[in-house]
Amino acid sequence: MLVGRSSQFETIPRRLSFAILPLALCLTAVFVSPSLAQKADKPERKVIVSVKPEYPELLRHAQVGGVVRLKATVQANGTVSNVEILGGNPILADRAVIAVKSWKYAPGPAQTIEDISLSFSPH
Repeated sequence: MLVGRSSQFETIPRRLSFAILPLALCLTAVFVSPSLAQKADKPERKVIVSVKPEYPELLRHAQVGGVVRLKATVQANGTVSNVEILGGNPILADRAVIAVKSWKYAPGPAQTIEDISLSFSPH
């Protein structure tokens, strides 16, 4: 019978921990430093000149589309110096990179990294 009692006592701390967990989460949320909070999105630089990417006729005819995600390095003078592919159809992504490299942004105080999403729709 001693075994039965010890298992009863073992469940009490478990129940207690489930009751304390919401309280601990609430207190953590209240006292979290603002520096640990998620940063707000930075304002994007304005695109002054954009070139529409070429849509390969073969992919358009095959009804292949989608979104291409890129990361562009924009110099202080507004020129695009580098474009990295983050995701999307590889053929469409290559065409998107070619187009974005010829974009021109508004001048800024320093080099920035801009996230770009381009949609390709066969319709």
